Amino acid sequence: MEFVDLKTQYAIFKTAIDDRIQAVLAHAQFIMGPEVAELEQRLAARTGSRYCIGCASGTDALLIALLAVGVGAGDEVVTTPFTFVATAETIALLGARTVFVDIDPRTYNLDPKLLDRAITSRTKAIVPVSLYGQCADFDALNAVASARGLPVIEDAAQSFGATYKKTPSCNLSTIGCTSFFPSKPLGCYGDGGACFTNDEELAARMRQIRVHGQDRRYHHPVVGINGRLDTIQAAVLLAKLEVFDAEIATRVRLAKAYSELLREAVMTPHVEPYNTCVYAQYTIQAEDRQALQEELAAYGIPTAIHYPVPLHLQPALSVPGVGRGCFPRAEAAAERVLSLPIHPYLTEGDQQRVAEIVKQCTARATSCIA
Repeated sequence: MEFVDLKTQYAIFKTAIDDRIQAVLAHAQFIMGPEVAELEQRLAARTGSRYCIGCASGTDALLIALLAVGVGAGDEVVTTPFTFVATAETIALLGARTVFVDIDPRTYNLDPKLLDRAITSRTKAIVPVSLYGQCADFDALNAVASARGLPVIEDAAQSFGATYKKTPSCNLSTIGCTSFFPSKPLGCYGDGGACFTNDEELAARMRQIRVHGQDRRYHHPVVGINGRLDTIQAAVLLAKLEVFDAEIATRVRLAKAYSELLREAVMTPHVEPYNTCVYAQYTIQAEDRQALQEELAAYGIPTAIHYPVPLHLQPALSVPGVGRGCFPRAEAAAERVLSLPIHPYLTEGDQQRVAEIVKQCTARATSCIA
């Protein structure tokens, strides 16, 4: 069983993907070729954003966004400790300080009620993460940010295709950033990402930053990076975009089936009624995660932990005075979460097999405790 089955996806859509790649090989515009502009237009239209800027990775998208809003040495950026390291890594690379805010224990996203107290005179931006495919509470987050005159950058690496109160992820704040890493719901065949905004000036700045800070050939008004999206990756994404809606619908159907099968055995994902979720991961909580993970592995069922160590406990991001116990919700989640296989090509039989093993293992653990 595959955790994410890219082989089956390619086999089904081989002709469309190959045709798109062959077109790039034929015109040989491998850097910033026409497929990049076509993809940017399609993605902008899909999100309702005025501008989309393709990037070399989701990490570069975050870095470009932070540079565009002026984050630099000595600044503070507020984000969540329960996310992939790239969210805080990009802040650290710019010499800024990461200020963490604990999560909502149901959605795993940054808790807006805790945000205001984390903001200081040095705060330059807020970076909420839309984790596991569900958007954070952007009305509440934006209200706090607006009152303080701060930009909000959505880390939408896992939520492209999701909606918040009928508005698409990536069009919920000052800038939205997503990733097209192969395992994402919309993934390419390497690294890729994109930034989205409705601000013309920010869009122009991000385009400059993406190409070494260049506004025209060999003229560099700002310091930038080499953050361009490869044309071949844009071509792959254009082919996959044709079936993206159908794949999301399948993910949602599978997630609902998992939740129905497992609701009495484990804590299943909570999706707010105003949200739609793309289920980049289907993540449960287990009392004895290690035992469950080992039992599933014995049956050839892959799992993953997203994420086992909160960022405030990572050595590279440690801050004096901030340690274990500072963000108890994130720490509790990190000890219990377990992601099960979910992808559009997961069969009903395989899903039921996963659910049965989870229920059996959980029932044994419960009886032992009793």
